[in-house]
Amino acid sequence: MPEGPEIRRAADRIEQQIGGRVVDDAWFAFPELAEQAASLIGVRVLRVDTRGKAMLIGFADQRVLYSHNQLYGVWKLHKEGKPPSTRRSLRVRLTTEGRSASLYSASDISLWHEDNLAEHPFLSRLGPDLLSQAVTPLQVQQRLSLKQFHRRSLGALLLDQGFVAGLGNYLRSEILFYARCHPKQRPVDLTEQQRQQLAVCIIETTRQAYEQAGVTNTQSWIEQAIAAGEPRRQWRFSVFERAGLGCHRCGQVIERMMVGSRRLYWCPGCQSNTP
Repeated sequence: MPEGPEIRRAADRIEQQIGGRVVDDAWFAFPELAEQAASLIGVRVLRVDTRGKAMLIGFADQRVLYSHNQLYGVWKLHKEGKPPSTRRSLRVRLTTEGRSASLYSASDISLWHEDNLAEHPFLSRLGPDLLSQAVTPLQVQQRLSLKQFHRRSLGALLLDQGFVAGLGNYLRSEILFYARCHPKQRPVDLTEQQRQQLAVCIIETTRQAYEQAGVTNTQSWIEQAIAAGEPRRQWRFSVFERAGLGCHRCGQVIERMMVGSRRLYWCPGCQSNTP
């Protein structure tokens, strides 16, 4: 499933395609939305935003189209009348000034008024969005100390969208590696300095992934990995997908474990399970 940075980059592309323009045509696959399609014609697309892994397309009449790609959904951009060649099922198509944005394969789609959007069952449970909202390290550090979070293992907590929105599997491994935290440690186990460092890494690693199209590794380590013949799926990360390879930082062999039924990569040398 795409993580927050990938969804935010997709939102940027959709905004470039149809943002600020008036809808000339709207099409929905689901009957409850199809009956509202005609009412969107002539309405301007004001913005394309994200909350975690959800996409929010806001219109000038204060309606918001919510969509979540889940595992298989994907937005494709194209010229009007020239849809992409795909076997995927079309769910949504918005066209403005000869430009179209089409959503395929997704099933979690709904239309809301912005005044009621906070009542959405998914959005109402989300923590702050690191890419669409102005979130500071201090705010993240304070969330680490909240009762519902401070005794959770970090390996599980970083996938909880109620903690902060948008983190996923590769970001979890990368953040814990940069923060030098063991996946089984809990916020309550960390020193104040460690919590500060973790909060900074949560924000900086996520923003780097957004700015660099999913690359979270450092430039010097990337150069070393490329020189060693590593493929992009490995050199783009500092630790994720690198089980069996030497740690860039200390040289110990990277290991893989399962946390929450999902892969997590870590370095036994850099990420000790001690305060």
